[in-house]
Amino acid sequence: MTTTRRDLLTVALTAAAGAAVAPDGSGTQAAEHDREHDHQAVPSDPTLRVKALESLMVAKGLVDPAALDALIDTYENKIGPRRGAQVVARAWVDRPFKQRLLADATAAVAELGYGGDTMMVVENTAAIHNLVVCTLCSCYPWATLGLPPVWYKSAAYRSRSVIDPRGVLREFGLNLGDHVEVRVWDSTADLRYLVLPERPAGTEHMAEEELAALVTRDAMVGVAKVAVSGAHA
Repeated sequence: MTTTRRDLLTVALTAAAGAAVAPDGSGTQAAEHDREHDHQAVPSDPTLRVKALESLMVAKGLVDPAALDALIDTYENKIGPRRGAQVVARAWVDRPFKQRLLADATAAVAELGYGGDTMMVVENTAAIHNLVVCTLCSCYPWATLGLPPVWYKSAAYRSRSVIDPRGVLREFGLNLGDHVEVRVWDSTADLRYLVLPERPAGTEHMAEEELAALVTRDAMVGVAKVAVSGAHA
């Protein structure tokens, strides 16, 4: 069964609540780790278990469904990858900002009013292509990219991106020439990575907001390039 985005957030809330009421306090550290890392180890039937837990927590007044829906809507539509796209577009049109972004991404991103993650931005060029993965679990810059896609958390992507990054990119439809060096960056709980894609040719006349509309989540993870015909992530 497919676990929905709402299910994923509900699991995190359930883990936190469970740790808080553990009589011996032994669950606190594990819950803290689980909130930071979305591991692949799940029950045999996660969807049914999550629904049962959600129903129980709602019945006990521990979770407000409306508040949960509002939180998910914020991350899917208001935050999502739009913040990251605005960071990229600003870097494309503002060279001093780009220099600050590459030197200290955390501070530069904060200039736009975004924060929450310690970040490093790596730049794609004609000779270098960057790919982001989290080999341990699924560390991801939520504050700038919103909810991570399902494939980013999969064991296949986490392992194969390191072993065969070009093969993974080809499966996403991105074929790079042999002259392009592929660099793989492993995100952790302490440092999250974001790719600064190449600005596509023919966009010199476009305003910053128009450029931001071209930037996709996949391009900022490194599994795609930005195209003039690109759609919203």
